[in-house]
Amino acid sequence: MDGPVAGVALAWTLASDLVVASDRAQLVLAFGRIGLVPEVGTNWALTRRVGHQKAFELFVRGGTIAAEEAQRHGLVNEVVPHAGLLEAALAWSDRIARLPEHVVSMTKPLMRAAADMSWQHALLAEEFAEPNTFTTAAHQEAVRALLAKTAKAVER
Repeated sequence: MDGPVAGVALAWTLASDLVVASDRAQLVLAFGRIGLVPEVGTNWALTRRVGHQKAFELFVRGGTIAAEEAQRHGLVNEVVPHAGLLEAALAWSDRIARLPEHVVSMTKPLMRAAADMSWQHALLAEEFAEPNTFTTAAHQEAVRALLAKTAKAVER
């Protein structure tokens, strides 16, 4: 994220799984000032990130939120110097790409759904999904590597 982010772009930013922002980035919450209500899921995403009172405050204030403040509110994950934005975003992409494919594809829907579930329902969803991961080649290889590493440490 770089520069001002408003309207639909703000909604997409808030709906993102991970947000890396340039130190030049700003979230613009000017809906009310121009006679509009937040759109395209902005209300849903913003209240889940910061709670009702803070979301309403940000809406009524109607100003811009600098990248550093957005990070303090949990609206962005990382703020980097402008020149390093692409490098930082690529580093996050690489971290994600190194994970076994099933981990990301299974975890994202679980996390998104958990926001609207009771603790008991979230636990049940995890208990249903997790046994499927035990049978993957990625998990079995990770266990073998851990056991080999542990055996070497014990031998020393």
